[in-house]
Amino acid sequence: MSKLYIVPTPIGNLEDMTFRAIRILKEVDLILAEDTRTSGKLLKHFEIGTHMHSHHMHNEHKTTENLIARLKAGETIALISDAGTPAISDPGFLLTRACVENKIEVECLPGATAFVPALVNSGLPNDRFIFEGFLPEKKGRQTRFLALAEETRTMILYVSPHKLVKTLAEFITYFGEDRQVCVSRELSKLHEENVRGTAREVLTHFEKTAPRGEIVVVVAGKTITKEPKKSKFSKDEEETEEE
Repeated sequence: MSKLYIVPTPIGNLEDMTFRAIRILKEVDLILAEDTRTSGKLLKHFEIGTHMHSHHMHNEHKTTENLIARLKAGETIALISDAGTPAISDPGFLLTRACVENKIEVECLPGATAFVPALVNSGLPNDRFIFEGFLPEKKGRQTRFLALAEETRTMILYVSPHKLVKTLAEFITYFGEDRQVCVSRELSKLHEENVRGTAREVLTHFEKTAPRGEIVVVVAGKTITKEPKKSKFSKDEEETEEE
């Protein structure tokens, strides 16, 4: 029976690969990988010999139609990314949407994704939050920051190492230097690091220590200042009461 499996892979520690994920990758007819070289190491480690094709942001518009045809013909396909859950700031949305439109079954396995442990590690409120992924590079970046400045929920962003210092400086500009921030780096890996503090404190840290590796940034939402309750009496009434 044709089906597309969305299969999360470890974000660092190979022990986070699930038994089910390994089984599915061994059983499907084809594995779609963001980078076949990176995924090749993973498949070799778990002795998975399934044939693999490249499927990434630069070719997914061209390959989706052919993949849908293969699925309609009865094949089973698994989609993986370099790390974490496909379609979360990675390729996968286009193919998933095409499968839904063509009434092809889609099954997403639970598994590793970077933003969940980063959110929990941060110590910031996690009952309500928004995931922003990567912010726009240039066009629309200021507009996005102006909107986020009014956001009251905890915010989660993916930031590349060479843009972290710039982004933290932008936090100070748009959110204020006292906004609470947590930068999680190299999650689940040997050199995992969580740097917590105000935007100014975290910026100072990374100005002195150049950031490396995969980075997730969690930012506290804007605090809503409650206005003092107004008296049910008018000023004149209050004076009368006193007399």
